[in-house]
Amino acid sequence: MTDSSDTSKGQPSFAEAALFGLCPRCGGRTLFIGPVKFADRCRACGLDYGKFNVGDGPAAFLTLGIGALVVILAVWLELAVEPPFWVHIVLWLPLVVLGTLGGLRLAKGALLVREYTARAEEHRHDGSDLS
Repeated sequence: MTDSSDTSKGQPSFAEAALFGLCPRCGGRTLFIGPVKFADRCRACGLDYGKFNVGDGPAAFLTLGIGALVVILAVWLELAVEPPFWVHIVLWLPLVVLGTLGGLRLAKGALLVREYTARAEEHRHDGSDLS
């Protein structure tokens, strides 16, 4: 006999949903409509992504983390081999852009999925929820 109260059936794992931009409810690849822009809602199951408040937290932490990493690596490279300036541009610019976009997509997806699993939703000021 199966347990009908299992609501996680068909849902992707936290890691899968965050890595691949999957809807936390149905598992469809509908979380993003751009590199880091959320869709308004899931095209497959209708989950309203606007109910979740991801905010700018992931962007701030990624900027600080990736910036610190790049500065440390650039200083190390400069002190170790003293390359020409163009080498720094060729190395660090793509790393910053790809790291930030990839990391931001992953972090925003993870935060939305975590909010969904914790049932954290935005509420209207009039006391009604957005559903």
